[in-house]
Amino acid sequence: MKTRGTKKQLIGTVVSDKMDKTVKVQVERLVQHPLYRKRMRRRSSFAAHDERNECRTGDQVLIIESRPLSKMKRWRVSKILQKAV
Repeated sequence: MKTRGTKKQLIGTVVSDKMDKTVKVQVERLVQHPLYRKRMRRRSSFAAHDERNECRTGDQVLIIESRPLSKMKRWRVSKILQKAV
């Protein structure tokens, strides 16, 4: 019997909560330039499912990979780590 793999988890900041049950989460990561070795910030945005509309702009959230929920949504908000001030 095969076991299922662990789902990807990312930590990011909510940048938009204008949609119903959906938030836009921006995830920042550091990558090293292949030639110059300088570390650069790269940002990616993900549409995440927020079932109870709890997230607000500026919140830090943990998102978890899921099955496709719509054309753009492949992530769900697992929990809110830090509320916006």
